[in-house]
Amino acid sequence: MLEISHLSLRYGRHLALDEVSVTVAAGETVVILGANGAGKSSLLKAVAGLAAPSGRSRITHEGRSILGKAAHLVPETGIALVPEGRGVFGELTVEENLLLGANPRRARAGEAVRRKLVFELFPRLGERRSQLVRTMSGGEQQMVAIGRALMSNPQYLLLDEPSLGLAPIVVKELFAALRGIKETGVALLLVEQNVSISLAIADRGYLLEAGRIVGEGSAAALKTDPAVQNAFLGAATGH
Repeated sequence: MLEISHLSLRYGRHLALDEVSVTVAAGETVVILGANGAGKSSLLKAVAGLAAPSGRSRITHEGRSILGKAAHLVPETGIALVPEGRGVFGELTVEENLLLGANPRRARAGEAVRRKLVFELFPRLGERRSQLVRTMSGGEQQMVAIGRALMSNPQYLLLDEPSLGLAPIVVKELFAALRGIKETGVALLLVEQNVSISLAIADRGYLLEAGRIVGEGSAAALKTDPAVQNAFLGAATGH
């Protein structure tokens, strides 16, 4: 269980997150829905050790606190982040990016098995393993970013706006791969503005507005919730 409770986060005087509580069970897919500026990325950054929470914030994984753990040590706990903007190494090849993902100690023994899985999920990466990542399309680079995170052998995969800026056909392909990742037993914590496609693979979801949780429920319930349709769905289908 990944448990985030009473999470508050400030950037100077700006309160980005205010007492946010979210849980993700082993193997579960949870989506955080919200408009731009709602605090979604800040939530993932706090879990990944890229932002320092305040107040009575708690973040635990399997009952152990990971609050304040350095970002480069978080993957050793079984948590991997695919950041918004991908964060890939453009001057390296696909294969080299994947090898960097396998750096944590927990990942080294099964490196070949996970690389095979990545190429099964994203056949295009297998075909282009020697290609420099900077020469690839945005969708392909997003595949590299997800593949690199998978190479760290995560129990929980955090994804920040994976569909952002991608063509609808690429988004469909990407989410088919995420469904495949889910089937391997990896839990997903997904931040998305594309409500319909994210709820299609999620088990549960939370609504985040101005740094606070304003609703939660099963994916099926959220699909038909008027508050979701009014507040998020119209703005969420523009990718």
